Amino acid sequence: MRSVIAIAGLGLVVALAGPASAQDAAAGKTAFPLRCGTCHQVADTKSGITGPSLKGVVGRKVASLGDFNYSTALKAKGGLWTPDDLDTYLSSPVKFAPGGKMYVAVTAPKDRADLIAYLKTVK
Repeated sequence: MRSVIAIAGLGLVVALAGPASAQDAAAGKTAFPLRCGTCHQVADTKSGITGPSLKGVVGRKVASLGDFNYSTALKAKGGLWTPDDLDTYLSSPVKFAPGGKMYVAVTAPKDRADLIAYLKTVK
């Protein structure tokens, strides 16, 4: 009887935990002002002095906003900001674009996933 209860309890824990890599856009929205908001905004496409606007960043060309002075390193990357590239960049901006202006990393994979999930919603 105990093994049946233990197995049932384990199933409940697994069901409640959900997938380990689940993205939570609401958590990303909450974290954005604290983690990114000092330098970036998402209210409109106008960039600030310290960072480009991140409104519509997912799918946008890298270093493509005309109102921000991107580093030579980021300009040289080319391509589009995919969720995978954003994840790589956020995990270590200095490795992604050595010589770039951004140096603050988001080290926790769950935090990056949440932020990227939120950025997908900001169009």
